[in-house]
Amino acid sequence: MSGDRLAAVEARLAALEDERDIARAMASYGPLVDGGEADGVAALWAPDGVYDIDEIFLAGRERIREMVRSPAHQGWIRQGCAHVVGPPHITVAGDEAVAVCHSLMVVHEAGRYIVRRATANHWRLRRTECGWQVVTRTNRILDGRPESPGLLARGVRGEPAAS
Repeated sequence: MSGDRLAAVEARLAALEDERDIARAMASYGPLVDGGEADGVAALWAPDGVYDIDEIFLAGRERIREMVRSPAHQGWIRQGCAHVVGPPHITVAGDEAVAVCHSLMVVHEAGRYIVRRATANHWRLRRTECGWQVVTRTNRILDGRPESPGLLARGVRGEPAAS
């Protein structure tokens, strides 16, 4: 194999590994948050990372830890809940990445499971010495407002959450 061809294969492999590592980080959110692993959830974010949800705005790891440890979230865990993150569409540009996916929060109520909310998720990530970390995750409920599908479309194009 020529040097150029080997370099091209190595570049393709590195790109696939980046996408896999990002997808794995995103997929770990649900099991960690449903397991009440506040430190594990917080570690997905960069130290100054932001989690912007319709209901709350969390800036920094400590606020993310507090959300997981909160009485409201612990109540969801005791009742039975599942945060399901759908397959991501990932765009990597060097040490920065944009990913977009859907997520569902499923809760157990009266002996059955109900989708509490379906959201559009836009993730901005950065490669660090600790691996890929979330810089900003923006969630918007899919309730018919144009902002939510717009967030998905921008993410597929690799664009930032705000236009």
